[in-house]
Amino acid sequence: MNKIKWLFFTLLIISTMITMSANNWIGMWMGLELNMMAFIPLILNDNNKLSSEAAMIYFFIQSFSSLILFMMLITNMCKYLIYGVFAHYILLICILIKLGAAPFHSWFPKILSMMNWNKGFILMTWQKLAPLTMIYNLDNNMIMNFTIICSIMLGSIGGINQTSLRKLMGYSSINHLGWMLSINKYMNLWMIYFIIYSMMTFMICYLFNNYKCYYINQLNSLNLTSSEKINMFMMMMSMGGLPPFIGFLPKWITIQSLMNESDMIVIFLMIMFSLITLMYYLRIMMNMYLLSSSTIKWTYLYNNKYTSYLMMLINLMLPLFLILDII
Repeated sequence: MNKIKWLFFTLLIISTMITMSANNWIGMWMGLELNMMAFIPLILNDNNKLSSEAAMIYFFIQSFSSLILFMMLITNMCKYLIYGVFAHYILLICILIKLGAAPFHSWFPKILSMMNWNKGFILMTWQKLAPLTMIYNLDNNMIMNFTIICSIMLGSIGGINQTSLRKLMGYSSINHLGWMLSINKYMNLWMIYFIIYSMMTFMICYLFNNYKCYYINQLNSLNLTSSEKINMFMMMMSMGGLPPFIGFLPKWITIQSLMNESDMIVIFLMIMFSLITLMYYLRIMMNMYLLSSSTIKWTYLYNNKYTSYLMMLINLMLPLFLILDII
């Protein structure tokens, strides 16, 4: 990464901090605008011809939602009582468009499929932090409940027929976003979920980037050791929220908080559609385990075994949380 990219990367971090620390909506809006203008140069890549298309789509989506967002902020500041509730709803929809939450999600997997894994990791994690903070300052309403259910359902169903690993991770991100939105009213809880989700996403993107894998059938041609296969299997199951892996911890926290509010229908939908996400994670692993014996190994990688052991240890940290009674 050259000096110019480091400049935009630093601005990306600062702009998110501006949005999170602002005490008024205009300050948050300014932070979002800086964030958008800092991320677009990072998307561009000379070696990837599709990156310019991804940057243009991202610019149009974010600028359109920012324009409507600013108009609704002015409407609220002018105290137009007739349009007050309407402006509040539109304000929330604009932030959900920026997040890529369902049913405003169609741009998210498309852009993600045009990026490399490093830029995709930033889009799936850091770029969600500022809009989630803005939603925390808004009241929960029917639009939010509808978005939570749509994100969980479409994020699960959308990944079933995907052969692109980047699109699959995109739909998985939409599904996890639905879980985070369901506990968004509790700042400490959704931050715990976000941190653990970012950690799991980083490990998966690191491995896929290291193996140069972008499609499911590429996993069959990798010459992986047994420890590396077990490591990838554990990460996928952790991403799906299967105990005893660390990915079950944030989902457990979410279910407990929703049970205290007696949202049994939402909990039931979350658990049922989590099984669908586990199904397509298992499909990836079954292809790698069962079909690899009949394929020719074209890729030979010599990875640090200690990195695999460290990732295994992180994924098996859930029993440690139970022993220390942190939950």
